[in-house]
Amino acid sequence: MPKRIMLGALYVFASLFLANAPAFAAQTPSPPGAEEYIIWPADGTVIHGGKLWVRMGLRNMGVCPKGVNIPNTGHHHLLIDTDLPPMPMDQEIPSDRNHLHFGAGETDARIELPPGKHTLQLLLGDYNHVPHNPPVYSKKITIIVK
Repeated sequence: MPKRIMLGALYVFASLFLANAPAFAAQTPSPPGAEEYIIWPADGTVIHGGKLWVRMGLRNMGVCPKGVNIPNTGHHHLLIDTDLPPMPMDQEIPSDRNHLHFGAGETDARIELPPGKHTLQLLLGDYNHVPHNPPVYSKKITIIVK
């Protein structure tokens, strides 16, 4: 009898756990022709002083805050001095000094960089900070800070 009760309890626990476990959802689709781009600075811009505004653009999709699951929308992530994540880009975009999240739906941001050569690239994230499928990202640009 104790073995039967124990197996029953294990079954109930497993059922409750699996019912409340997060589901692994498919990546959020992006529409054809979606394009992310950096409005400013332009490729090759020389910045004096290190503080600059980055203006972010998006075509054929909308911008909305993180956590909002509306088709054909997402929010910007600025990649600084790093490459795009490896394909298939089905993981959450990291959040660190090389991956800035703009989860409130910002389309411009003031950043500060040390002197030197830097690369900037945008990557659109869905409501869970995961790139869309196919991923929507800008051309990588290079700027120089003096």
